[in-house]
Amino acid sequence: MKIQEFEKKYNETYQLFLKDNSGEGRLKIRAYAASEALPVGGLKVIVSTLIGDQKVVFYEGYTDRSGMIETLFLPAPIFDSNNLIIPKSITYSITAYDGEKLLHEYSVNMYNDVCVVQTIRTIGGINGY
Repeated sequence: MKIQEFEKKYNETYQLFLKDNSGEGRLKIRAYAASEALPVGGLKVIVSTLIGDQKVVFYEGYTDRSGMIETLFLPAPIFDSNNLIIPKSITYSITAYDGEKLLHEYSVNMYNDVCVVQTIRTIGGINGY
């Protein structure tokens, strides 16, 4: 379910989610083949997380010609300076597809005011190239 649909259907649950994740983490995605020598453009990427028992999609799109999805801003918990050993985070799922074929799925912990760069490595690019 896309975030806009979830917000309309489960507004109270979404507001609680935002209260618990009132900070903002940043995510950049880069897709490469050939030991990161060749960028992979046109790779379908979905970024989602679970809110309650619902998988909610925060981003769905494609890598650009440079194999990049530039900065996505995602809800994340505020940094708690009283708990430096285990800072609060939220886990997002990054799923990459070649057309309808699942290529990779990654779990990424997001923290407030931190930029995470996730690399997606493919073998030989996509779409048969």
